[in-house]
Amino acid sequence: MKRLDRPIIIDKRLLSWMYLLFGTLILLAVALFQFQVLHGDDYVRLATENRLRVIRLTPQRGTIYDANQIPLAVSLRTFSIQGYPLAIQKDETIERIASFFRRHGIIKTPEELKEMLKGQYTVPYRSVALVNNLTLAQMASIVADPDFPQELVPVSQWRRVYPAGDVVAHVVGYIGSINKEELKKYGSEGYQGGDEIGKAGVEAEFEKVLRGQPGGEAIEVDSRGRLVRKLDQKQPKQGENVSLTIDLIAQQKVSTLMEDQRGAVVVMDVHNGDIMVLYSTPSYDPNPMVWGLRDFEWRALTQDTSYPMMNRAISGLYSPASTFKIVAAISGLSEGVITQNTKLYCPGYFEVGNRRFRCVKWHGTENVVGALRDSCNVFFFQVGLKLGVDVLSEWAYKLGFGRITGIPLPGEVPGNLAGRKWKKTVLGEAWYLGDTANYVIGQGFVLVTPIQLARAYASIANGGFLPKPRLLKTDAVDGEYISVNEEVLSVVRRGLEQVVKAGTGRSAGRYGVEIAGKTGTAQTSRNKNDALFVGYAPPASPKYVAVVLLEEGESGGRKVAPLAGEILAFLLNERGE
Repeated sequence: MKRLDRPIIIDKRLLSWMYLLFGTLILLAVALFQFQVLHGDDYVRLATENRLRVIRLTPQRGTIYDANQIPLAVSLRTFSIQGYPLAIQKDETIERIASFFRRHGIIKTPEELKEMLKGQYTVPYRSVALVNNLTLAQMASIVADPDFPQELVPVSQWRRVYPAGDVVAHVVGYIGSINKEELKKYGSEGYQGGDEIGKAGVEAEFEKVLRGQPGGEAIEVDSRGRLVRKLDQKQPKQGENVSLTIDLIAQQKVSTLMEDQRGAVVVMDVHNGDIMVLYSTPSYDPNPMVWGLRDFEWRALTQDTSYPMMNRAISGLYSPASTFKIVAAISGLSEGVITQNTKLYCPGYFEVGNRRFRCVKWHGTENVVGALRDSCNVFFFQVGLKLGVDVLSEWAYKLGFGRITGIPLPGEVPGNLAGRKWKKTVLGEAWYLGDTANYVIGQGFVLVTPIQLARAYASIANGGFLPKPRLLKTDAVDGEYISVNEEVLSVVRRGLEQVVKAGTGRSAGRYGVEIAGKTGTAQTSRNKNDALFVGYAPPASPKYVAVVLLEEGESGGRKVAPLAGEILAFLLNERGE
């Protein structure tokens, strides 16, 4: 999507002049150019005499909507109390203000107030925020107090609220006060200490679009800090709204189904890459992040060993297990190592050197369709060793593994395709045939993300188009075509249909819709195996692909396939498809 940046246009001579005099009055110059040129000398005199005050007016941040225009992030009117560094820098003044706040239930120690002044200080006449997110009732009570310090100013501001809470936290993200590092990086773009900035998710990725443009008000005060006159004002400009492809109703359904479990769910439109569901669990409530967590609360959240703030859908690295067998099937058929009629024998195990690799059971003679249906390891061991890891890696890369998908969210990782060079560089070891045997069934060194699996299976369902995940409705459909024969994809699709009709994923088909897909059970270093299912529906005219991953889910067929089936059935029925 083309970003909606709208830079402020300022005459270069004026910009230079204002920068030398008092930099931040540029905002006011934009609104009342002629006025400020004519009265520039007055501003210099007022600033020198400490009678100039500039109040920063924050813009209303753009609203984030789901696909059905349900708000996922909104800005509500609140109030703040601001002050001027020169007027409150004395210790006795800070003590008096801290005492006043305490009487109204606002705990701000003198040390905290000093730190806030230091962190937000730019120029002496620019106000800094001391208390944020006050309600109208709170502000009315404070301002009505006869002892309200004359050094302080009540200011209207906006507060970010996330109505769906933890259901879409990893997609929407949250905003927070700009820190020193961010201020160094983005200060040239008009940010100041005390401003809020996107920290994660869509809030961070589309910060420039959502933010808007701040305004300001310049006033003259007397020697006691009382208002003499308003000099000029520039109204803030509201940020742009953003509409996502996420379906909140489906996302809430997934949240209910995944309750008390760890894992991720991705649902994508197989044709245009629209992300209908992107869910990671455990999750977190972004609302307290905006209000401000105490140090111990932040530590508890970030040090939680269940990693609630990690977006497992795009940042979690997992062994794909048997869902990765599509790589061997497609590459084997494409490279001529096998045909759809090739039959290989499975005695229940396969020996490579002095190692014995086991299958789930004895399968006898299998072709590629049957091997996908029954998830026969031995069939794919043989295909993989004939292909070699280099060819397997090449085809895996074509299918989108080992590289980011390009979803417009921060934090996506490319996964690990491993291979000879990787093992030599990272582990200092040669690549063995046993490594290839593990590789071909999605174990060993290969690691993928759930969104990569969704994209790969979408390309099988739609005939070879690898879509770029689309999160904004206004983005153009993008992606790439895989150079693979339609006959090859047709054979693989038949195998995936058989998985649900008569194979390891039969439980996915119990919800009244036909589904094609693949189960996976990945061995891990934890007590229990991870479990996966990737499927699309309906097979005859695919619309959506779903990936469900449960950490320590034990069995892809028993536990995860029915979840994927229910999710796909819900989405198709919800949309009347």
